[in-house]
Amino acid sequence: MRETARNLQRRWRAGAAVAAALALTGACQFEPRPAVPGEARPAAQGAPAGTGSPTRPSRFDETGFQEDVRAAETTTDDFWRRHWDGLFTGSYDSPRVVGLYNGRDPRSAPLCGKDRLERDNAAYCPSGDYVAWDAHLMRSGYARGDAWVYLVIAHEWGHAIQARLRRGLVSSAAELQADCLAGAVLYGSSDDGALRFEDGDEQELVDAFQVIGDKAPWTKPGDHGSAVQRLRSFSRGGENGVRACFS
Repeated sequence: MRETARNLQRRWRAGAAVAAALALTGACQFEPRPAVPGEARPAAQGAPAGTGSPTRPSRFDETGFQEDVRAAETTTDDFWRRHWDGLFTGSYDSPRVVGLYNGRDPRSAPLCGKDRLERDNAAYCPSGDYVAWDAHLMRSGYARGDAWVYLVIAHEWGHAIQARLRRGLVSSAAELQADCLAGAVLYGSSDDGALRFEDGDEQELVDAFQVIGDKAPWTKPGDHGSAVQRLRSFSRGGENGVRACFS
C-alpha cells in the first residue's frame, strides 16, 4: 500500500473479503512465527494471488517500514478528519500516537493506567488516549508484506474512534466493529485517492492470516470473534463504508 495523490480511479472492491482474512490485533497479545530482518517474504509483491512464488532472500527494509508506519498513521488520521463532520456530531480530535515501542524491554513499554503494554501487542489505551504498537509485532508482520501495518493501525484507531462516540453507538462486539472501521478507512481512503492498493497486497494479508490465524486466541468466538466473523466485519466496512459499522 502507498500514500498517493488524490482523485485516483475508484478501486475495485471485490477483494475486500480476501483482505479481511488477516486477523488484526486489538489490544491483544500473540506470538506470530518470528520474521526477522533478513527473512525473505513468502511471495513476490505483484505476483498473482495464490502463486506462492519464492523470492530471493533480502534484508529487512527498515526505511520502507518506518515510512509505511508513518504513512498508515497519517492516512488513517486524515480519513477521520475528512469524514468526521459528515458522520458524527462534535469535532474530531486525534489520539496521541505513541507508535512503536520495545515490548521486550518492559521499562520502555508505555503505561496504560497502572500497567505497561505487553510485548507483541497493539493497543488503544483509553486512559492515555493513545495508540501504540510493539516494534517486534509490526516488523514481524511487515516482513511478509507492507499491508500488515495499515490494517493493524487502522484497527487500533477504530478503538480510539469508539472512545469518542456516545456509548449507544459502540457495539458490544467492539473488536468486530473496530475491524469494520478498519475496512471502511482503508477502502475509503482508496476511494478518496489518498491510498493506493498495490498488486499483491491482498495475498500478503492472506499469507499473514495463514501464519497467525490457526492458533490465534482472538479467533475464538466470544473473544475477538472467529476468523469468519472478522472477515465479514472488515468486508462490511470496506464495501459499505463507516455507516455500515453502526447498523
